[in-house]
Amino acid sequence: MDETVEKKIRVGILGASGYTGGDLVRLLVRHPCTEIAFMTADRHSGKQMDEVFPHLFGLELPPLISVEEIAWSAVEVDVVFCCLPHGTTQNIVKQILTENDTIRVVDLSADFRLDDVDTYAEWYGHEHYATDIQPMAVYGLPEYYRDRVVNTRLVANPGCYPTAALLGLLPLVEAGQIDITDIIVDAKSGVSGAGRGLKENLLFCEAGEGIAPYSVATHRHAPEIEQEVSKHAGGAEAYVNFTPHLMPMNRGELCTCYVRMTGGATISDLRNTFEARFAQEPFVSLVPEGVHPATRHVRGSNYCLVGLFRDRIPGRAIVVAVIDNLVKGSSGEAIQNMNLMFGLSEITGLEQAPLFP
Repeated sequence: MDETVEKKIRVGILGASGYTGGDLVRLLVRHPCTEIAFMTADRHSGKQMDEVFPHLFGLELPPLISVEEIAWSAVEVDVVFCCLPHGTTQNIVKQILTENDTIRVVDLSADFRLDDVDTYAEWYGHEHYATDIQPMAVYGLPEYYRDRVVNTRLVANPGCYPTAALLGLLPLVEAGQIDITDIIVDAKSGVSGAGRGLKENLLFCEAGEGIAPYSVATHRHAPEIEQEVSKHAGGAEAYVNFTPHLMPMNRGELCTCYVRMTGGATISDLRNTFEARFAQEPFVSLVPEGVHPATRHVRGSNYCLVGLFRDRIPGRAIVVAVIDNLVKGSSGEAIQNMNLMFGLSEITGLEQAPLFP
């Protein structure tokens, strides 16, 4: 698509009152090729967006409506971003794709990320409600699946933790330079990653001035990371020890990955692999030796920074990857996928530099 054309991509957003929905709006209102046609937020139906997010003032946005108000067979949009909770998304996405054969969907929930519906049922506690459309979903990690994203009608946007962890691991997995049965991912995220709902553990007195692990050995992003590591290792079984932690900050994510090198690989070999793999990537960079990636280096941007370090334990290495969980970890990556789906340069609307301090 010529980015100077007058006809813009008409966008719908389901679940616009959450943090990912809010960041989608923030980014899309300055995207040169899109216009927001509708936004839903059932609890806030009838309100203007700046009543829900005061920072989005002064924008010409449609009022928030409920999902039930949309007639999918008649609505005139090109793409729908689905920011609804897992479990509620499957039936709605199925309805969209079956009732209107022109709409494309970028789903930011977890509902279509796992290829195996039995694995989904095991980790999410209920059967998959749209098994017939699961096979059409493309895992939306653009750096590895952009050729498939271009042609699909359904993108399963990756989880925030898997985005960071996989960008730090997959180059080494593909090169056969690490043991995929011996991967430890120590992950930390800002509280926005837990959503905007009222939860006791997210109150200031609970989350402030401290750090706490959660979902230890049970977090649902673990099978997502293992699925992709296995795929890029030729189908070999992968094991990832994944532990997330809640940090007293609004946004940002840091994954420290501990790996064992194989095949006689050295730190220099790993660095060469990263440099070659990411040389042409617009949003992923390997930092210089000795630089420690930090969440503040990518805040508000769609960038991922990766650092590589030699462990003091012989034969082991440490990979650190940082992203903004609301941008590269969700809404920014979703727009990156939309750009690919509609023939735009994937950096369109995502070129803002990180915010510091």
